[in-house]
Amino acid sequence: MNKYRTHHCDQLRKEHVDTAVRLAGWVDTIRDHGGVLFIDLRDHYGTTQVVVYDDTLLKGVGKEDVLSVAGTVRERDAATVNAKIGTGEVELKVEQLEVLSHSVRQLPFDISESTATREDVRLKYRFLDLRNPKMHNNIVLRAEITHFLREKMRSLGFLEIQTPILTSSSPEGARDYLVPSRKHQGMFYALPQAPQQFKQLLMVSGFDKYFQIAPCFRDEDARADRSPGEFYQLDFEMAFATQEDVFAVAEDVLYNTFLKFSPGKAVSPAPFRRIPYAESMARYGTDKPDLRNPLLIEDLTDFFKEVDFAPFRNKPVRGIVARNCASSSKSFFEKMLVFATEIGMKGLGYISVLTGMELKGPIVKFLSEAQQAEMIKRLALTENDTLFFISDVAKLVDGLAGQIRSELGKRLNLIDQTSYEFCFITDFPMFGLSEETGELEFTHNPFSMPQGEMEALETMDPLTINAYQYDIVCNGVELSSGAVRNHRPDIMLKAFTLAGYKQSDIEDKFPALFNAFHYGAPPHAGMAPGLDRMVMLLTEQESIREVVAFPLNGNAQDLLMGAPGEVTEQQLREVHIKLR
Repeated sequence: MNKYRTHHCDQLRKEHVDTAVRLAGWVDTIRDHGGVLFIDLRDHYGTTQVVVYDDTLLKGVGKEDVLSVAGTVRERDAATVNAKIGTGEVELKVEQLEVLSHSVRQLPFDISESTATREDVRLKYRFLDLRNPKMHNNIVLRAEITHFLREKMRSLGFLEIQTPILTSSSPEGARDYLVPSRKHQGMFYALPQAPQQFKQLLMVSGFDKYFQIAPCFRDEDARADRSPGEFYQLDFEMAFATQEDVFAVAEDVLYNTFLKFSPGKAVSPAPFRRIPYAESMARYGTDKPDLRNPLLIEDLTDFFKEVDFAPFRNKPVRGIVARNCASSSKSFFEKMLVFATEIGMKGLGYISVLTGMELKGPIVKFLSEAQQAEMIKRLALTENDTLFFISDVAKLVDGLAGQIRSELGKRLNLIDQTSYEFCFITDFPMFGLSEETGELEFTHNPFSMPQGEMEALETMDPLTINAYQYDIVCNGVELSSGAVRNHRPDIMLKAFTLAGYKQSDIEDKFPALFNAFHYGAPPHAGMAPGLDRMVMLLTEQESIREVVAFPLNGNAQDLLMGAPGEVTEQQLREVHIKLR
């Protein structure tokens, strides 16, 4: 028998009444009711109320002390039942109490209020923050989701294989974390930004379906949905697979995961919507659309070519129709204008449809009666609608329109908070022009197969070539990117040549992959949904740090362990580094 406990603090029920038990846990609260003291004892599993009649047993005991208590389970009076917890119908009458360890009396924050504490304090005392049941449950749920994903992938015939953590530096879009070598002076390992090359090499090695819950390391700035330093993803790859084969796996895994771990919420069923990149930018103003928002962006550039309105002259124009918006308060429109200027717009024009289909707004006077009628018909405007306008240079207008669409959706309460809406964004452009040099460059993953393969690279304008590349988006959050891989060295060489690389560059930067492809590589494809982001969505958290046990802060610091930190001169000498 365990000497500290016979049961967990969430285990006792009415059937245990009159049973002698022992519990162990932390003191959550102490309440003195005139000679009778009540303790809420908390462990990993839950909370049990214990009753102490001999106050000498509690001498020197305070909050967050660790106790082992023994006694008899009894039923609570009906008036004192706590329906909020599973053990709320019973309590433990204490006969023995042992203090296993004491806590300091001046806590940096109350455990129950830790999530309202400044983040730097929470992260410094993360071991206390994680005692908060809300935070504790986030980490428990993360473990359950991880287990479910593993079992699901195994059931689909995928083999879990671990890939190296110490590897070589390669240009994959973000900064590497470098690790100096002790045995090879002046040489460095890099922590993998993703297992990309290794999983492709596994396909060349003859494995058919690979997966792992992969740690990835990128030296990039933090965002609400991105941790600096490290993150985890459900990385998988399939040999002899097409884009649709990958989609089928992703739909199965993600639909069933979100269905299981979001009871009471709707999850969009398979097949998820497929939205080409160009359409996503045009209709939603982003390649990460939140489909819960019903607002759509309309291209009105051709309409305003015939309108003599200087701010829209020779610029693309976008419009967003917000239904039942014209009756909104004056402050609503003023706040939307403030938001527009904050994101870099010079203003936010709009036309409201009043009773009798009268149009009102500063732009109306520039429209003839025929043009007003055409606009009403074209956009199916009805009474109480408001049409907002966004106009700017071509490279900015869609992004600005997307931000206005999102803000309108929030302010008008149009976002359905009871659903998860998935979609695939497909057909990303293979190449674009560098803003710095004006030269052709890869827009995303250079290892993607171009649509049309070699024929497209040899006969088409590179700027019109799309790649077999795709993202999964859920509620406006990018969960994953993936691609059908370029498995032929001749096509790879041609694609890299167009982007300004020489064969020697490929051989130098990607030696293993390029060499392996000369020994018979199968067509292969895959993707890697982000585990942290999945848990963030399923727990309805705003920040990814709420679902990571020991995250870095927004400045890439570990305030708990004091990392990054200084090292000794001896350690530097061993890896042949001198600071300057």
